[in-house]
Amino acid sequence: MLIGDVARRSGVSARMLRHYDSLGLVRPTGRTEAGYREYSSEDIRRIFQIESLRSLGLSLREVRRALDDPDFTPSELVDDLIRQTRERIAAETELLTRLRRIDAVEPTGWEDVLQIVALLQALGSNSADKRQRAALSSVGEAPMPVEALVEAVLSETNPNVAGALRWALAQSGDDGFALLAEGLGSPVAEVRKRAVQAIAEIPNGAATTLLQDALTSPDIVVRRYAALTLGARGVVDAIPTLIDIVVEGTNDVDAADALSALASRPALADQIATRLVDRLAHATVEPSARLRLTQALADIPGTTASRALAELSHDEDRAVALTATYILGIRDAR
Repeated sequence: MLIGDVARRSGVSARMLRHYDSLGLVRPTGRTEAGYREYSSEDIRRIFQIESLRSLGLSLREVRRALDDPDFTPSELVDDLIRQTRERIAAETELLTRLRRIDAVEPTGWEDVLQIVALLQALGSNSADKRQRAALSSVGEAPMPVEALVEAVLSETNPNVAGALRWALAQSGDDGFALLAEGLGSPVAEVRKRAVQAIAEIPNGAATTLLQDALTSPDIVVRRYAALTLGARGVVDAIPTLIDIVVEGTNDVDAADALSALASRPALADQIATRLVDRLAHATVEPSARLRLTQALADIPGTTASRALAELSHDEDRAVALTATYILGIRDAR
C-alpha cells in the first residue's frame, strides 16, 4: 500500500509517515519500481500501535522504546504519565479559574486586565507583605475579582494580611456573600472561622442575615462570632447565644457588654435579666459560670435585675454573694 493510501486509511498525514520513517519508527517494508514507499499490513499495524501509544501522551522516543525494547515494562511510564497529566490538569484548571475571574469583572480594556492579573499574582504570593499590599491597594483600582478575594480571605493564615483582606472584601459589595456562606459550611474549622469573621466586618443587611443564620451553626466558634456581632447591631436573636458565651467563659466580657447594650432598650432589659436568672438557677451551671452570670447582671437596668441581685447577695456561694452585694452598692450609688 502506497503512502497516500496509508495516510487516507490511517488518518496519519503523509508528512508524519515520512517523519516516522526518518526516525526509524516505521520503515516501509518495500519500494515500488518507481521508488515509492510501500507499506505492508504489518507496517500499518505498527502505525496504529504508534498512534495508540501517542494518544496516551507518550513521546515518540518513549513510543519507540515501548515497541522495540523487549525488557520495557509499562507500569513505571504509565505512573509517570498519570503524574504529568495531573500536573497539566492542575495548571490548566488554575488558568481557567484565572480567566473566569477576569471575565467575571468585565474589564473595559487591557489596562484593567493587566491590573487584575497583577493583583491575582500578588494575592497568591508567598510574601505576606505583598499579599497585604495587594489587599490594601485593591480598592479603587481595577474591578476587583471578588471570588479571588474571598478565596484569599478563607485561606489566609497571617493575621495582618487577613485583616487587610477582610477590609477589602467589606468594600467590594454583596458579590462575595454566596461564597462566604459556603465557607460557613466548610468541613474545615479554620475556614468556617475565617468566613464568619469576614461576614462580621461587612456592615449591611445581607451580612446580618447571614450572621443570624450562623446562630444555628453546630460550630461554637461560628455561633460566638455571629452573636457578638449581632448583639452589637442590636439583633434580639443573639441574646440566647450571648448568655451561652457568658456561661462558657470565652469572650464572656464582650458578651456581657453586648447584653448590656441590648438591655438599654427598656423592652429587652427585663427579658435579658430573666434569662440570666434562669441560667443561674440551673443545677448544672458551674460556680465560675454562676459568678460570670452574676457579673453580667451588673449593667442590666430594671427591677428584675435588681431583685435578682438582692437575692444573690445571700447566695450560698460566697463569691457570688459578695459580687452581688458589691454590684448592688454601685447601683444604689447611681
